[in-house]
Amino acid sequence: MRAVTPQTLNWLRAVVRRELEVSTLSPTTSRHSHPRLRPCAAFSAQASHARAFNTTSMRLQNSPSPSSSSSTSAAAPTVQHHTYYTLFPKTLPHGPPPTGPFAVDLRALRNEFIQLQSAAHPDRQPSGGDKRRAEGLSARINEAYRTLQNPLLRAQHLLQLRGIDLAEDERLKVEDPELLMEVLEAREAIEEAENEEEVVAMKEGNEARINESVAILDRAFKDDDIETAKSEAVKLRYWVNIKDSLDAWEPGKPVVLQH
Repeated sequence: MRAVTPQTLNWLRAVVRRELEVSTLSPTTSRHSHPRLRPCAAFSAQASHARAFNTTSMRLQNSPSPSSSSSTSAAAPTVQHHTYYTLFPKTLPHGPPPTGPFAVDLRALRNEFIQLQSAAHPDRQPSGGDKRRAEGLSARINEAYRTLQNPLLRAQHLLQLRGIDLAEDERLKVEDPELLMEVLEAREAIEEAENEEEVVAMKEGNEARINESVAILDRAFKDDDIETAKSEAVKLRYWVNIKDSLDAWEPGKPVVLQH
């Protein structure tokens, strides 16, 4: 790796700041001020297996908690007060990290997504308020599925639940010269690639970077190490954008890494 002069480092930071003005990956979730996640009782395994989806009221129903076993069912708070994990109780019964894993069973998530969308589809509701609520819930299920199936969006969602906006923090804290230089060299290599074989080799190397970052994020969220999770999510964001550039590669085509 080449030496990084102060002038080059300043230039790289300026480029990064400009590119970060356009964020194409940040999920549109609400931010919370609490520093740690507070797992809800709805995340318990007992509640998740007995939860039923009520398409008339558009609310998620919980099974009785241990403290209220005499009740047949108890309505959970509206979906907006929970995380995306709440919408997928079968796939993610323990909720978000650190109580649940960062890794997600994508096949199970897909199957539950199809079931939820079938139950919540607006066409199953009469016109009026129920139909509008169904449309809103269907859109939120789509957004939750899109976020949870993608490791980067999932990490950003978890960080936002801690009050951390990754894009804003990046503008101030991209200080690792080796990371910046590695990104710059990857960009140059993509632009200089002459054939598909070179691109395939770069894809394999970048996929290894992505897998390493995902593994680090898994450990960080499990240990509730938010600083490590934040810094690794920044790296993953770069590797994902490099992946997008490699997928869109054409001979002589300029490379623009959007963040």
